[in-house]
Amino acid sequence: MQVGRLPEWVYRDCADPSQPHRQRALDRQNALTKPTGALGRLEALAIDLAGLQATDCPRARLAPIIVFAGDHGVAVHGVSAYPQDVTVAMMANFAAGGAAISVLARELGSRLEVVDAGSRAASPITGTVSDKPRCGSRDFSQYAALDPQDVAFAFECGKRAIQRAMEGVPDLVILGEMGIGNTTSASAIAAALLGVEAAMVAGNGTGLDAAGRARKVAVIDKALSDYGLRNSDPPAEKVLAAVGGLEIAALSGAIIVAGQAGLPVLVDGFIVSVAALAATKLNPSCRPYLLFSHRSAEDGHRRVLDALVARPLLDLDLRLGEGSGAALALPILRLACALHNGMATFAEAAVPDRAL
Repeated sequence: MQVGRLPEWVYRDCADPSQPHRQRALDRQNALTKPTGALGRLEALAIDLAGLQATDCPRARLAPIIVFAGDHGVAVHGVSAYPQDVTVAMMANFAAGGAAISVLARELGSRLEVVDAGSRAASPITGTVSDKPRCGSRDFSQYAALDPQDVAFAFECGKRAIQRAMEGVPDLVILGEMGIGNTTSASAIAAALLGVEAAMVAGNGTGLDAAGRARKVAVIDKALSDYGLRNSDPPAEKVLAAVGGLEIAALSGAIIVAGQAGLPVLVDGFIVSVAALAATKLNPSCRPYLLFSHRSAEDGHRRVLDALVARPLLDLDLRLGEGSGAALALPILRLACALHNGMATFAEAAVPDRAL
């Protein structure tokens, strides 16, 4: 199978976080009117954001949400509890304000953009951005899911979405996804990149029963063998073309270009984490810009998070996707920044500091 190199920008290094700003943030945390370390991971979040944003006043106020949608040919094998038509219907629901992420975006005051990166919709859906090379991936049990050109287009789609978001000068970005069958694609990508059996990463997705999960595992295992992806440390470009999805590739592209722009990414659940894993394989320098929101109920998510050396903020048994878990974690980041910026130091409050 041909392996196509992605656009040159994909491999361009992201800048390192600002160490002077990190150090000043650490010094401030140690001077605030509290015992050292008393705010736990909230302190680390503020310090990380200060370094990533290169500022003495880290922020999490402006946080646009981008949801990438795509359809998957492998869905014909009954690997989802829902019919494939749900993808297009849910895109319209997002745009109309009726989906979970739509409600969360309103409550958070975050702009929501829905990008059709590869759904089966024959024409653009009102209120969404259509930016796709084809209407859905192929059934990877029969053919490679995508051509190399499709993967390259999807990365450019992710880049364009981040460029649009940057026009509002955001503090960070939340990325989500929608696509019937995409847990199967994500599980296949994870199995290939982690060098593990499908059963170790493929879960019940949207609510499969045991028979459905067994079908999913069998389809993935066959694909891993057919495309030479078993325990061979395959290039991420090859994996994305063989078993990937357009929305997953777009997410990987968005993650990389966000890091290159110095924009922190609040990562959602299993599928976005798999896209992040692919992104870090392609461009390891983007890893510091990833903040992990939650651990989902999907079986393989823990393994992917471990591979990314990621410690998520929440564990709420979520398995919705859409960026919902990341949206739920955003208030924690906002409060971490408020505490960092707004608390008084011992000197300012004339409070005796710890004994030396």
